[in-house]
Amino acid sequence: MRVRVRRGSVMNTLAVILIAVCLCRAQSAKSAPVLAPIGSAKPLLLEENEGELRVRRAVSGAPSQSSAHSSAAVPFILKVSPKNNGSERLVLVTEEILPGAGISKHKHLEQDEILLIESGTAHVWLGDQERDLHAGGLVFIPSSTWIRLKNIGTESVSLVGIFSAPGFEDFLRCRSVPANEEVTSITREEIRDCAHQGHVEAFEDTPKN
Repeated sequence: MRVRVRRGSVMNTLAVILIAVCLCRAQSAKSAPVLAPIGSAKPLLLEENEGELRVRRAVSGAPSQSSAHSSAAVPFILKVSPKNNGSERLVLVTEEILPGAGISKHKHLEQDEILLIESGTAHVWLGDQERDLHAGGLVFIPSSTWIRLKNIGTESVSLVGIFSAPGFEDFLRCRSVPANEEVTSITREEIRDCAHQGHVEAFEDTPKN
């Protein structure tokens, strides 16, 4: 028995399939992140102390602001970011954490992060893991993973933070001032606004013991 297929019905089916494919591609293109063209970022050669030097602002009304546990008034350097050199794919920051001070508990909602420990000894809480890390140690922090760090040694902990995408540097700038400006205080409400800008959740004032 011969089966006759109407040409019109076949063409209609093909048209529906092509429209569906085009819609899927358009939706994928719409949802995909827009990346900067290759070669649009500015190459950098920086010494250890070069970059955008900034100082964190002390929290208004926070107890023991002069304590070693406070991370306020400690400088850090933004080296790679969209504003520094046009990078749309990576952000890099360096920082030295004094003995007893640390990085308060928080999580990044959109970026993965790698922390490289160049010197000192840090106790790290990462998700459900906890351990001491020393010079040469590495912390990989997937997005939405809680992270906290404390310098438990007698020397500064030198850190390099590398982020998989821009965003957190907006929090850092909001939470700090340029090194050549007066260091003003910041309220907890302002910190929450900064956290929203930088896609961060539950950034506390000081690390717990």
